Amino acid sequence: MAMGRGKRGFLQVLQHTLNPVTLRLAHWGHGPFSLIRHVGRKSGRTYETPVILARVPEGFVAELTYGPEVSWYRNIIAAGGCTVVFGGVDHHIVAVEPYATDDGLRAFGTVKGAVLRLLHRRDFRLLRESR
Repeated sequence: MAMGRGKRGFLQVLQHTLNPVTLRLAHWGHGPFSLIRHVGRKSGRTYETPVILARVPEGFVAELTYGPEVSWYRNIIAAGGCTVVFGGVDHHIVAVEPYATDDGLRAFGTVKGAVLRLLHRRDFRLLRESR
């Protein structure tokens, strides 16, 4: 499924404005942001993308705010894994799996889950951590 020009433009603006600030916060291990460190499918370059994740026993839950066509998600699917930096600590992700909507909403807790519910978010993935 192709991404529309408007959505692509919006993601470009985020990449050059908000992402640098959230990257710093995630590196420090403060605030709500974590990092997904992934390798480009075509370039082979290492990228870091700030995201908000929920911790679960199997690893982490991600809500795909912009859908499954965003680069970070496509890169980790192609590579079969990535590194998550959560609270300043690296975690090795070995698989990505669909995650039930109700379970995903619960994973984010009462407040964040309520916000996600109000925004009609339904697309969650489990980032399974190696054990």
